[in-house]
Amino acid sequence: MIVRIMGEGQVRLAESHLADLNKLDDELLAEMEKGDGPGFRRTLHALLARVRELGVPLPDDSLEPSELILPSSDATLEEVRDLLSDDGLIPG
Repeated sequence: MIVRIMGEGQVRLAESHLADLNKLDDELLAEMEKGDGPGFRRTLHALLARVRELGVPLPDDSLEPSELILPSSDATLEEVRDLLSDDGLIPG
């Protein structure tokens, strides 16, 4: 699957990694619901770092359709809240 991190680019990520990423996504959602700003920031950075670690970067000139779009590392709690679905940032 192709994942876009806003402001950074795209990575190819095996769907087998989604369960691992969903744990961080669930944690992020819980911190957002509590209004835990520092926890939110820490977990968002951990989630994006994990995607970067597990994914293979696509060339900058590649224009693959993204199956998943994640916020940038400097996104605010309110900006991320606008991106959420019922499942969080990552479906499943």
